[in-house]
Amino acid sequence: MNKEEVANIGFEIVAYSGDARSKLLLALKDAKAGNVDGCDKLIAEAKELLADAHKTQFDLLSREAQGEDAELGFIMVHAQDHLMTTLLLADIIDTLLDVYR
Repeated sequence: MNKEEVANIGFEIVAYSGDARSKLLLALKDAKAGNVDGCDKLIAEAKELLADAHKTQFDLLSREAQGEDAELGFIMVHAQDHLMTTLLLADIIDTLLDVYR
């Protein structure tokens, strides 16, 4: 895979992660406002987006594991960072929602 192909995969991961992050933060905002029931839908949507990001990441990892070279650039580094921090945010917000419930 050339650098441009890997960058496009990175952009996909960033997009999924960014959308998930936005939904997670909206869910927390709802919970703080007392709308705990409304945040469950946002959490579910965020988890779907994170699953899509993980699938995209896994597909890249699988291709590399099968011997295909991947020319990585800063965009992919950013994508991995974005995904991991969003996963961490999801864990933290799950704990915070337990407190609000």
